[in-house]
Amino acid sequence: MPGGGRCPDCGSTELVEDSHYSQSQLVCSDCGCVVTEGVLTTTFSDEGNLREVTYSRSTGENEQVSRSQQRGLRRVRDLCRVLQLPSTFEDTAVAYYQQAYRHPGIRAARLQKKEVLVGCCVLITCRQHNWPLTMGTICALLYADLDVFSGTYMQIVKLLGLDVPSLCLADLVKTYCSSFKLFQASPSVPAKYVEDKEKMLSRTLQLVELADETWLVTGRHPLPVITAATFLAWQSLQPSERLRCSLARFCKLANVDLPCPASSRLQELLAVLLRMAEQLAWLQVLRLDKRSVVKHIGDLLQHRHTLVRKAFRDGTAELDGEGKELQGQGLGPGRGEAEAASSSLDLPEGKRPASPALLLPPCMLKPRKRICPPPPISTVTGDEDISDSEIEQYLRTPQEMRDFQKAQAARQAATGVPNPP
Repeated sequence: MPGGGRCPDCGSTELVEDSHYSQSQLVCSDCGCVVTEGVLTTTFSDEGNLREVTYSRSTGENEQVSRSQQRGLRRVRDLCRVLQLPSTFEDTAVAYYQQAYRHPGIRAARLQKKEVLVGCCVLITCRQHNWPLTMGTICALLYADLDVFSGTYMQIVKLLGLDVPSLCLADLVKTYCSSFKLFQASPSVPAKYVEDKEKMLSRTLQLVELADETWLVTGRHPLPVITAATFLAWQSLQPSERLRCSLARFCKLANVDLPCPASSRLQELLAVLLRMAEQLAWLQVLRLDKRSVVKHIGDLLQHRHTLVRKAFRDGTAELDGEGKELQGQGLGPGRGEAEAASSSLDLPEGKRPASPALLLPPCMLKPRKRICPPPPISTVTGDEDISDSEIEQYLRTPQEMRDFQKAQAARQAATGVPNPP
């Protein structure tokens, strides 16, 4: 096309028109590059400036896709790129979004739920590929409410019939702890608070595993437990400098949010550590509390499995069996337990450890008090109507029955109204 323009690839001016589906296109005769795709305008000025209209825009390919769905698909792709997910993840998340959008309940939902649907599809894809990602991260990126997000997430999983595996706890610990701003000095983090990343991750993972073994994770949101374990790991690595730092200040230094139950999870972890410390002879003489036991977390974690078995028991049957065995050897209950514990732990003479506690979930050890509603107050005046059936319940002797039948017959003769059955 003389004077029409140049090819963007090779710079040639040899552009020829080629008809494709009744739409003329400009093609470079030298390199074969399609310069315009489906040009709808036929004026010389538009063709000379190479103003193109794409095939998908010109043929109405997206007429059946609503604007809301198109916007949601774009947000799914944008969220995957922000999280730097592989391209296969993006395709899967888009497919899930399209499947979910076909359901009438989702298509007619409010805008807030459709915005949350974007994050749900991405989270489902990451969970299926074992990619460590939490609901909290998605909600922070989308500015979404966690309750709305979790409800929509469960609804989508049920609607699509998906099999979503649970997130590996170790991967979650590594991902969550890596976001803490404590691994390099900065104006907001003093040098004494900076910690090596690998040491902190290793000890945090051991504390989380301990919490899992003692029922502190089961049925609960994992982030508060991980936050408490990270705080204890950070304190125990340099206790002389960090014992005065509170959990709230730690989260502020690390630039992370403080979950509400994290303080309770911290107290539960410290209680477990104290029970374990009671099983070590060289720690019993120190009379540790929840503050000083942090200094010995390294020793407690080194012998974690043995100390947990000695500090906790699975049930009363096992303890009763041990007691009967000691009695069969000629040892009394108190003396036998003391000698067995002293011989196994090398305790001084006369020193007896605390008896093992039941290893049960916290919800069973400290159940919530159920407040029963008060019974309705009934006022009896004595003037209430009494039916014949209620009177019959109080008749005991044959004479009372005959008198009652005579009274019924007399009432019927006087009023002419038959007695009720």
